Amino acid sequence: MSLHAVGVQVRGRALAASSACSTSFSSLSYICNSSTFATFTSPVTPFLGLKIKFSSPDSSKSPQPGNVNFSPRGMDGGWLSKLGFGSKNKATAASQGDPSTNLALGPDDDKPAEGQNLAQFGAGCFWGVELAFQRVPGVTKTEVGYSQGHVHNPTYSDVCDGGTMHSEVVRVHYDPNECNYESLLDLFWDRHDPTTLNRQGGDVGTQYRSGIYYYTPEQEKAAKESLEKHEKKLNKKIVTEILPAKKFYRAESYHQQYLAKGGRFGFRQSTEKGCNDPIRCYG
Repeated sequence: MSLHAVGVQVRGRALAASSACSTSFSSLSYICNSSTFATFTSPVTPFLGLKIKFSSPDSSKSPQPGNVNFSPRGMDGGWLSKLGFGSKNKATAASQGDPSTNLALGPDDDKPAEGQNLAQFGAGCFWGVELAFQRVPGVTKTEVGYSQGHVHNPTYSDVCDGGTMHSEVVRVHYDPNECNYESLLDLFWDRHDPTTLNRQGGDVGTQYRSGIYYYTPEQEKAAKESLEKHEKKLNKKIVTEILPAKKFYRAESYHQQYLAKGGRFGFRQSTEKGCNDPIRCYG
C-alpha cells in the first residue's frame, strides 16, 4: 500500500503524507526521510498512541534518515482494529475456533413463528435500519443484535471495541405471503451505502459493515443476483458481504425499537406500515 502523494484521514482528522513516504501494512514500517518523518508523524502519534523507533544503519552514530517503525498501541481493540487491520482482523477472526465448539461461529438456529421466515441484514447503525424494516407491510417482528463474530454473548461495548468482529444486524421476521424477500433486499440497498468498507457516514468500524446473511439457498441466490443488479445500477464496486446467518445475539433491551421509543432525544418515530417519514438515525 503506497502513501505516495496522498492525504490520509483517521476518524475525520487529516494527516499529511509525503511523496517520499511508503508503507507496508505487513510490518507497519514506514520508510521516510527526516523531513517526512516530522511532517507525517507529529499529528499521528498522540492521536493513535503510536510508539516510534527511528533507526540508523550505524547504531553507534546519531540517528540518520532510515526506518521509522510504527507500533500502534492497542492493536487488538483500537482504531486500526475497527478498520479491519491489526491482529484481530477479519481473516484471523474467521479462523478462531470451530462451529462445533464455538457457538458464535455456528448457524442461527432460532426458529421463527409458524408461517414466518427470517432474514438478517447489516447496514450500519442498527437503530435506523430496524425502523425502516418495521415499516414494511408483511414484517411481523424486528430485532437488533450482533452476529458474524467469534465471541459468545458479546456486549455492545465488546462489539464497539472492534475486537470481536461482530456486525450490528437487524433480524427480520416476515410473512412470505405478504412480503417477499426481494422487497427486503430492495430496502436494504436503499437504506445505506454498500460501497463504503466498514463505514456508514460518520460511523466507522467493522461493526458497521454491509452484509446480507442468508438462511436458505434461495435467499443466497436472490442476494447475489440482487447485488449484481445493484452494482450495475451504481456503476461502482459494492463491498457487501453475503454469508450464511450465524448465531444471533440479541442486543441489550434499550437498543430494541430504539427510535420508536424516542431515541436519544425522546421524539418517537412512527412504525406505521407504509410510513415514509424521514428517519432520524439517532432520534
